[in-house]
Amino acid sequence: MSLEAMIFIALGAVFAGFINGLAGFGVSLFALGWWLQVLEPIDAVAVSLAISVVTGIQGVWVVRSAIEIPALARFLIPALIGIPVGLSLLAHLSADILKLLIAFFLLAYGAYFACQRRLPSLTRPTPIIDSLIGFIGGLLGALAGLSGALPTVWLSLRPWPKAKTRGLLQPYNTIVLGISAILLSVNGIYDTGVLLALVIAVPVALASAQVGIRVFRLINDSQFRRLLILLMLVSGIVLLARSATSML
Repeated sequence: MSLEAMIFIALGAVFAGFINGLAGFGVSLFALGWWLQVLEPIDAVAVSLAISVVTGIQGVWVVRSAIEIPALARFLIPALIGIPVGLSLLAHLSADILKLLIAFFLLAYGAYFACQRRLPSLTRPTPIIDSLIGFIGGLLGALAGLSGALPTVWLSLRPWPKAKTRGLLQPYNTIVLGISAILLSVNGIYDTGVLLALVIAVPVALASAQVGIRVFRLINDSQFRRLLILLMLVSGIVLLARSATSML
């Protein structure tokens, strides 16, 4: 592996670890652009999934006391059903078109709420919608690697303490992406080249995630919700640019 490739892998790991440590999602959105410069697309995705899980475990440990199993199960069980449904749709739907639609949605959502003085405040229980969001998240994870986008949007509408939001979002993403990584592993994707990339990326991402976790601990609940909304806006821009480039 060349020095240039090692540098790009390490830079991607810096962004991946920090964003996952800070917000509990976003590894693929913020790191794939670096890794795709020096890795084949499927290899870059494999690295992204592995880093999401490894750094996600740290985040789960940080908010372990705030994890509410019944609430998590409402999202996660439907997601586990959505994953095989998404895999079965891969041959029939265009992942690029789907990513463009999601990008426009994230842009509209992020831009609207980023300009609002008052944050949205959804307080009533919505178990059916929660389950539907979880299902679609699993489906999108299998189709486009975007399991966290819709759950993050939905949870940012709730005036919850940051630990409660993170206590649902982080384990949800870690488990869904962990299952995706296992499926790739069964297909033999984690070969010598990918494992070498992970040898470089994992320690860098773990250290960077600690910085993100420290920032997460410093901000208050309102700032964390603002952060999620801003990240949705940035995610939409990044996803739109990447999707448009891949379709040219």
